[in-house]
Amino acid sequence: MSETQTLIQNRPPSVATLFLERVAATPDAEAYRRPVPAESGEGPDGWKSLTWAEAAARVYAIAAGLMDLGVRPEERVAIAAETSVDWILSDLGVLCAGAATTTVYPTTNADETAFILADSGSRVLIADTAEQLAKVRDHRAELPDLAHVVVMTPGDAADPGDGWVLSLDELEKRGAAYLEQHPTAVTDVVGSLTKDQLATLIYTSGTTGRPKGVRLPHDAWSYMARAIEAIDLLDENDVQYLWLPLAHVFGKVLTVGHIAVGHVTAVDGRVDRIVANLPVVRPTYMAAVPRIFEKVYNGVAAKAREGGAAKYRIFQWATEVARDYARTTQNSMRLTGIAKAPAGLRAKHAVADRLVYGKLREAFGGQLRACVSGSAALAPEIGYFFSGAGIHILEGYGLTESSAASFVNPGEAYRTGTVGKALPGLEVRIGEDGEILLRGPGIMQGYHGQPGLTAEVLEPDGWFHTGDIGELSPDGFLKITDRKKDLIKTSGGKYIAPAEVEGSFKAVCPMVSNVLVLGGGRNFCTALIALDEPAILGWAAENGLERRPYEEVVATDEVRDLITGYVDQLNEGLQRWQQIKKFRILPRDLDVEHGDLTPSLKLKRPVVEREFAGLIEEMYAGAREA
Repeated sequence: MSETQTLIQNRPPSVATLFLERVAATPDAEAYRRPVPAESGEGPDGWKSLTWAEAAARVYAIAAGLMDLGVRPEERVAIAAETSVDWILSDLGVLCAGAATTTVYPTTNADETAFILADSGSRVLIADTAEQLAKVRDHRAELPDLAHVVVMTPGDAADPGDGWVLSLDELEKRGAAYLEQHPTAVTDVVGSLTKDQLATLIYTSGTTGRPKGVRLPHDAWSYMARAIEAIDLLDENDVQYLWLPLAHVFGKVLTVGHIAVGHVTAVDGRVDRIVANLPVVRPTYMAAVPRIFEKVYNGVAAKAREGGAAKYRIFQWATEVARDYARTTQNSMRLTGIAKAPAGLRAKHAVADRLVYGKLREAFGGQLRACVSGSAALAPEIGYFFSGAGIHILEGYGLTESSAASFVNPGEAYRTGTVGKALPGLEVRIGEDGEILLRGPGIMQGYHGQPGLTAEVLEPDGWFHTGDIGELSPDGFLKITDRKKDLIKTSGGKYIAPAEVEGSFKAVCPMVSNVLVLGGGRNFCTALIALDEPAILGWAAENGLERRPYEEVVATDEVRDLITGYVDQLNEGLQRWQQIKKFRILPRDLDVEHGDLTPSLKLKRPVVEREFAGLIEEMYAGAREA
């Protein structure tokens, strides 16, 4: 048996067990960093460290506090909060109490929050603000199982007078008192946990209908932790910057990998602080969704354009050099095991590095060893640009139903445009229709209270139908083509993968924020295009459209002509039936607040199509020609 197989097969029954082992092994090592806002409100925040032993003291107190409130094994405790160290410690406290965490996005509205709490039967809600408390206060009568709400911010924990609300500080004090009476309570519970007990209930945000609760047992997370450790993606000297929503499975899996490896994690869920935090935290490792890399790419392009025509030409040249260098070195690595490039390309790359790439790496803190991208497809041309610039983006793949991490690109041998290789211990096969099927310890137990829906995707022998279409290379690299249900079949019988066309357009057009390709049942393809506000307003200021709001700028003939040029450029590289014949620029960007995107920034196609149905019909009105 190999060392990897031994590591995975001898995994503990739960991440709670793994956490206790980590604390025992490195109690005084730095575990977490959290931001401490500057008193003046200006300048960079400070950061406060927490050792593993200090983290454990709080986790024990939270776990014991929940026990004191009457929470019992496998009962659900919900968390509705922004990403923070307190979120992670609360989650670990739930697990160490033997309970299961129900995750709720903080952006979820009151009605859907109430639905998730009721459907999960959550006994306690841990919320970060008065705003989250207010969402459930008005629905209290509909939530008979919800015995308590714990609020992280003491000043926001206004109690109605019956003990229903308490602060996190109060919960931890109750836990400390409980431990004085029952000193082995937490270790006893952790020691009794079995691998099949429910650990996490994650509600998929979904693109249609009510969310479904995905049941993930303790063993799923213990397996993920050991598998991440086994592939040497991280080491104990890494500094991870974690900002992803922890209600999402992608964020959650990063927390268990952290426990297994024992590196430092700096945690701050404020997306508007990412740019300011990176030079301060100086991470060696960071995970993100493609939209973040797209925004960085657009921002760099816009800044170069603002510097004048000469500077923008240099940026465009450097962009092409980066892509050529990345393709060449990755192909060399695939064929020979060594990343090499011809002398002439190396010379051009060195010049571009001094002029462009070095500054880009400094914006990420200057120490970044690798990024992991997941949740949606990253446009290959954007991936090649960052790769050539020395920012290595390792695409991965997984679903909520597979505990997030099923495939990930391997270190230096990564291949842009693929999601890498299967994690050790995971089986994969491609169905006759191209669908990716998975089987392994990370696969869910099923959908909570939905046996019919579970049977639709989970076979009796454990094979899970992902709903994604993909191709496996002979050496095991997976390429995702599209969502099975999102494939477009034109009235002429041609199949089109919209995500592939959308990704290509994002690489061509530095102004785009989101794009939706349409054409199912139609005789040609069209697109709805939302522009990146800072990028297009910057362009507008240089082209006689300054001091106009976004919605006016995007409605002008000048912007229409600009985007037409990019669409024409896109079409040059497409088959005739893939080409975008007509498009409309949306009057606003797509976002989570309007329900256009999921909290993990995936496009909700049906929602966008309903919202802008008039524009779609306008494009197809009277159309007869492809």
